[in-house]
Amino acid sequence: MPLHTRLLLIVLTVGWLAQGVFASVEADLYVSPEGKDTWSGTLPKPNDGGTDGPLGSLDAARLAVRRLRKSQPKQEKPIVVLIRGGTYEMGKTVTFGPADSGTETSPAVYRAYPGETPVFSGGRALSGWKVTDKGWWQVHLPSVKKGTWAFSQLFVNGGRRFRPRVPEKGYLRVAKMLPPSKKGRAHDRLGYKAGDVRGDWYDPSNVEVVVFLQWTAGRQRIGQIDTKSRELRLAGTMPSSSWWSAIKKDQRYLVENVREALGRPGQWYLDRPAGVLTYVPGKGETPDKAHVVAPRLRQLVRLAGDSQSERWVSHLQFEGLLFAHTNFVLPAAERSFPQADVNQPAAVETSGARHCVFRRCAVRHTAGYGVALGFGSKHCQLVDCELADLGAGGVMIGTYTRPAGSVKLDEDTVASHNTVRNCLIAHGGRLHAAGIGMWIGHSHNNLLEHNDVHDFYYSSCSVGWTWGYGKSVAHHNRIQHNHMHTLGQGVLSDMGGVYTLGVSPGTVVRGNRIHDVRSFSYGGWGLYTDEGSTGIVMENNLVYRTWTGSFHQHYGKDNIIRNNILVDSRRWQIQRTRIEQHRSFTFTRNIVCWKTGPLLHSNWKDGHFDMDHNLYFNAAGRPVGFAGMTLAQWRAKGKDVHSVIADPGFLDPAKDDYRLRDDSPALKLGFKPFDLSKAGRLKSATRRADLPPVPGAWPIPPVE
Repeated sequence: MPLHTRLLLIVLTVGWLAQGVFASVEADLYVSPEGKDTWSGTLPKPNDGGTDGPLGSLDAARLAVRRLRKSQPKQEKPIVVLIRGGTYEMGKTVTFGPADSGTETSPAVYRAYPGETPVFSGGRALSGWKVTDKGWWQVHLPSVKKGTWAFSQLFVNGGRRFRPRVPEKGYLRVAKMLPPSKKGRAHDRLGYKAGDVRGDWYDPSNVEVVVFLQWTAGRQRIGQIDTKSRELRLAGTMPSSSWWSAIKKDQRYLVENVREALGRPGQWYLDRPAGVLTYVPGKGETPDKAHVVAPRLRQLVRLAGDSQSERWVSHLQFEGLLFAHTNFVLPAAERSFPQADVNQPAAVETSGARHCVFRRCAVRHTAGYGVALGFGSKHCQLVDCELADLGAGGVMIGTYTRPAGSVKLDEDTVASHNTVRNCLIAHGGRLHAAGIGMWIGHSHNNLLEHNDVHDFYYSSCSVGWTWGYGKSVAHHNRIQHNHMHTLGQGVLSDMGGVYTLGVSPGTVVRGNRIHDVRSFSYGGWGLYTDEGSTGIVMENNLVYRTWTGSFHQHYGKDNIIRNNILVDSRRWQIQRTRIEQHRSFTFTRNIVCWKTGPLLHSNWKDGHFDMDHNLYFNAAGRPVGFAGMTLAQWRAKGKDVHSVIADPGFLDPAKDDYRLRDDSPALKLGFKPFDLSKAGRLKSATRRADLPPVPGAWPIPPVE
C-alpha cells in the first residue's frame, strides 16, 4: 500500500478492525488493484497461475453484477462485491444506471474487504521528479503542455497544498470602483493600488482573482492589466449586476497562481504553456518517498436514473469505501458564483436514485461538494460517513434550479425523504469559500441528525431555496442534534449556523449545538430565518459565541423560536430586520444571556411579534433594555409580560457547560431542560474512528 494510503487510512483501518465491522470475506465478486477486468472476479486474489482472479475496477464490478443479476433474475439475497484495499486510479466517472439496480431483498452491495480500505481516486500519482538548484521539485507533464489536462489542486502525502498568492498574508483592497466595461454587463473590473498587481507577471491569463463579495467569493481569470490607469479587467464577470456583487472600493481580493510569488514550502505552480509542475517541498519531504496526486476527474461516481421513463436506480449500497481527488479548472471566460456555490459538482452524485445507501464511506480532497443527493433521489442515506478537505461544501440534497424542458419538479421527481446521520463534515470552502456543510434546496422530508459540521467559511446548514413567500417544495425537513461550529471565520458575511429560506411548514430545527460563528462584517448569526421563512420551529438549541446575534429573522411569518439557550453574541443578541403586516415569530421560553451589546437590534416598533416567558440576563451587570425601553415600558406594549431578568444559573459557563442548576428561575417560566450531550456524532458501536486531521496551509487568511 503506498505511503499516501497508509497516512490517510491507518486510523480508519484500526477503528474498523477494533470494532469488528465486517464479519465475513465471502462474496459473489471481488475487486483488487492486482486484478484484471478480463478475469472472472470470483477469487479474492490472483491464482497461482495468474490466469484468473479478482476484477480490477469498480466499473468492471458494476457490469459483472449486471450480468450476474440477468443470469439469476429471481435472486433473493444481496449480491456482494468485496473490494480489496489500495488505490484505484479511475480513468472515467463510474455511472450506475437503472440496469444496475438491486431490489429490497437483493441489494447490490459494494463493500470494503474486511480490514482494508479501497481508495477510488480521480487523480494521478506523479513521479519522475527532478530537483532544481533551489531544492524545488519539477516534473514535465506532456498532456498539460498539449492542453488536454489542467488542475488547480495538488495533494502531497494526504494533505492539500496551495498555489502561490498575492499577498502571502491578509488581503489586497480595491483602490477604486469601476463601472462594468460594457453597458448591461455585470461587474468585471477594478482599480488596484500601486504595487498590488504587476503587468509583467508570467502567463497572466492563468492568474486568478478572488474577490470576496457579501456571501460568496467570485473567482475569475485576469483578462487584461492596464498599468497606466491601474485597472485590472477580469476575463469574466461577477454573478450579476446587483449591489451585492459589485466590486467596490476597499473590497477584499486575492490574486492566486502567481509564479513570481512561488517560494514558500508547500506551494506549487503549474506552468501550463511549458507543461511543467514545480513544487516547493516542506520540511522532511523527499521526492522518492512523497506521494503526490494531481486530480483529473470532476466526478467519481454517479447514480443516474432515467426520469423521462421513470426508471430509477435503486437499492445500491456502498460500504467502507473512500473517494478522493476531484478536479476543477476555472473557465477562461464567464462563470457564475451563486450563493453557497451550489453550481459546483459533487464527487459522488445521485439523480433519480431510490433506497441507496452510503455507509462508513469517506470523501476527501474534492474540488466541489462531497456528496449530492440530487434530482429525484428519495429514501437515500448517508450514514457514518466522513467528508473532509472539501473544495466547496459537504452534502447537497435536492436541486437549486427547477428542471428545464419536459421534466417537471413534481412529487415523483423532487428529492425527498433522504437521511444524513452520524457523519463528520469538515474543512470546507478550500477552493470555493461559500460552500455549505449541509445544504437542502428544492427538497422535503429530509433528516439531518447527529452530525459534526465544522471549519467552513460560510453557513453550516442551509434549508430551502425560494426567496420570499412563493410556492416552495422545501418543507418538513428536520435538522436535529447536530454539532456545528467554527463557521465564517471572518471570511464571508450574511450567514448562520442554520440558515433557512422560503415557506417551509413542518420544518424543525431542534437540539443543535451551534457556536463560534464569525462573519467578516454583518451577519454572523446562530439561527437565521432569511427571506420568507415561514412555519419553522426552532427549539431546544444551544447557541453561543456568535458575531451579530444568536437569532435573526430577516423577514418571514409565524416561526416559533422556543426553549433555546442563546449565549454571548458579541454585537447584539436578537435581530429582527423587516417590519411586516403579520406575525413574524413567537419567541418564548428562551434563555438569553450575554455580556456585550444590546439585547435587541434593528426593527421592533410595529409589535407584530410575540415574546413572553423568557429569561434575560446581562452577565456583565449592565441594565437590560428592550429596543430603548425598560422592561415595564416593554410590558406595557404587551411584550414579555411574564418574562424575567435574572441569572439563569448555568453550571459552568466558563467551560461552555450551560446545564441549569435545580434552582434556576428559568424552570419556573416553563423552560424545559434538554440533553446537550446528544448534539453531534453518536458514540455507537458502528462509529468509525475520525479521519486524521487535514494538514496544509489555510487557503484563506483568518480574520484580520
